[in-house]
Amino acid sequence: MHIERIILGELATNCYIVEKNNNVIIIDPAANFEEIKKVINNRHVIGCLVTHFHFDHIGALKEILKEYKINVNDYDKLTSFNFIVLPTPGHTSDSQTFYFPEEKIMFTGDFIFQNSIGRTDLPTGNFQDMIKSLNNMTIYPDDIKIYPGHGNVTTLGIEKNHFKYYF
Repeated sequence: MHIERIILGELATNCYIVEKNNNVIIIDPAANFEEIKKVINNRHVIGCLVTHFHFDHIGALKEILKEYKINVNDYDKLTSFNFIVLPTPGHTSDSQTFYFPEEKIMFTGDFIFQNSIGRTDLPTGNFQDMIKSLNNMTIYPDDIKIYPGHGNVTTLGIEKNHFKYYF
């Protein structure tokens, strides 16, 4: 699996282009449809995943869905990618993490960042839900790579060391 990161929009949101066997999924089409389209080039887009529906993660979503004739979070169409959808409410009530166990990677949106977690003071955010979601992450291996919605890649093991500040 090949992952490309595009940093887009006024909040420097990470949009990921994930390719496997010549098929592409777009994760969090943050903004600037033309830039995303340029990176995709002529590859075959089969789906779009959104970690949560804040404006900075879906700025180009309508154009993506129209251009590639796909639906958002249409998991049945993405069987060539082996991933698990993990509900991770806290930053928002609809926050979810996409876990690819074979590759040992997670796309966490604004749930977990390098050295931090997502805010819970925005609409539908809930600190108690965030604590439960973080606690649920403790069962996963430390060497999982975290691809966050903003900032740099980290590992779950590094981030678990910070969880103690929230529990």
